[in-house]
Amino acid sequence: MIYTLTLNPSVDRELSVPRIDFDSVLRTSATRLDWGGKGINVSRMLKSLGCESIVLGAAGGKMGEMLRDGIEALGIPTDFIWLDGETRSNISIVPADASRYIKVNEPGPAVSPALLEQILSKVEGLAAPGDWWVMGGSLLPGMQADFYASLIRALNQAGARVILDAEGEALRLGCEAKPFLVKPNHIEAGNLTGMPAGTVEESARAARQILSLGPQEVVISMGETGALLANRAGTWRVHSPKIQVRNPIGAGDSMVGGLVFGLVQELAVLDALKWGVACGAAAASLDGTAIGSRERVDQLLQEVTVSALPA
Repeated sequence: MIYTLTLNPSVDRELSVPRIDFDSVLRTSATRLDWGGKGINVSRMLKSLGCESIVLGAAGGKMGEMLRDGIEALGIPTDFIWLDGETRSNISIVPADASRYIKVNEPGPAVSPALLEQILSKVEGLAAPGDWWVMGGSLLPGMQADFYASLIRALNQAGARVILDAEGEALRLGCEAKPFLVKPNHIEAGNLTGMPAGTVEESARAARQILSLGPQEVVISMGETGALLANRAGTWRVHSPKIQVRNPIGAGDSMVGGLVFGLVQELAVLDALKWGVACGAAAASLDGTAIGSRERVDQLLQEVTVSALPA
């Protein structure tokens, strides 16, 4: 089974405008509503590829009910823990030429110590050998930075395999808990290591530094450039196919979805990452946080190439 855990999910609204002008009234030409959060986006991508998963997380209020109903309407089962307060909503503003964007995220509702225990207990109760768990995104207010690490240790003990997509101290502590794989983007990788990570060569060095912290595999997403993979055997660059970028928000989550899809098919991590890069490119070529179709992903997969990088 594949579980995706989104502790701080959201209802995402994208507003399309002719152009972004500050200190003026902007009028939308179109609006789009999506169910957001890293794990949820991963599950949406998996569904598009014909692979089942279960969405876990914490939700609350009318927004939480809207989120649950929207996800289940897509044919994706959910198992939320309910909390006091409202699930957050995030707003994106995108001009017609898609040259830039503005994204505003709410922090989400605060949680109690009792809810933290409830989440940990649920994860421990579901954990089983051979299962895949994808967790990531921001922590809810009131959660300590080591919460992901606590979950990873519990899942490792049960024989499950964990993919973590987080940032900052939560990522560092999560790495030390030894997940199967971590996937920061190049900015998050640079912040974690204190090293520049703007170029492919710099990101490769940062990936090897992150590898030393504890995970078995490190993937760094680099937008239109593609992605890097580092493990004990070496470092590789996976080149993204050429696309016209519409909205890159959520493309990294689609990449993780494609990666997990490949791993479930028992592909080697490098071959699974080819699926990930194709899925990320498909998502980035669409409006909002839309998910690429299986047909589009299959097409782009033929254009994904790999090159080895020096140690």
